[in-house]
Amino acid sequence: MAFWMVVAALFLACFLLGSIPWGVVISRLFYRTDVRDHGSGNIGTTNAFRALGKAGGAAVFLLDFGKGLLCGFLAWWACHGFAPCADLGAQTHQVLYGLAFLACIWGHIFSPWLGFKGGKGIAVAVGCEFVVLGPLPTLLEIAIFALLVAATRRVSVGSLGAAAACPLIALAVFWGNWLAWMFFLVAALTVIWAHRQNIQRIIAGTESRIGAPKPEGSGA
Repeated sequence: MAFWMVVAALFLACFLLGSIPWGVVISRLFYRTDVRDHGSGNIGTTNAFRALGKAGGAAVFLLDFGKGLLCGFLAWWACHGFAPCADLGAQTHQVLYGLAFLACIWGHIFSPWLGFKGGKGIAVAVGCEFVVLGPLPTLLEIAIFALLVAATRRVSVGSLGAAAACPLIALAVFWGNWLAWMFFLVAALTVIWAHRQNIQRIIAGTESRIGAPKPEGSGA
């Protein structure tokens, strides 16, 4: 019973942490505007840079990254610092890592504070990955993102590439632990779903590129 209480508490804590809409908080508190009223209307890093400038965009990224990192550390503590879970072995710990990863991404994308709407989950995912997958796999994800952005000048393409790579990297890290891997797969599919409008614009050839004029109401 204690173990399942930990599972439920971990999921809820990571979901709520992930749900904090830092883009809205920063824009309203320091810029007297709402990031959702600008550009793509998204609360994440890309639109924050457009709407709030470099300082505001960097703040939103760091805070979204930070909440993902904190979710990862909560999962680590649940696995190694809490008696009901500490002796359950690596396989169970990996499942809890996957659960925390999924919960923080769902919280960000389906924030209850914004009517179950939110961002697209990239910054928070990267933050959590540093703990639950490890630094090297996460740096590989960042490299994939950066290479695709450099090649296409489209942030959304980099984001989609990193999301698609996530389950493959998790498969290598957690080989044989199919339940843990399923959490990463569902999380990645949710991120890709959140980019569905970007995918439509990529197919249509209308997705904006870095440095190109940005029409209001479209974006990554």
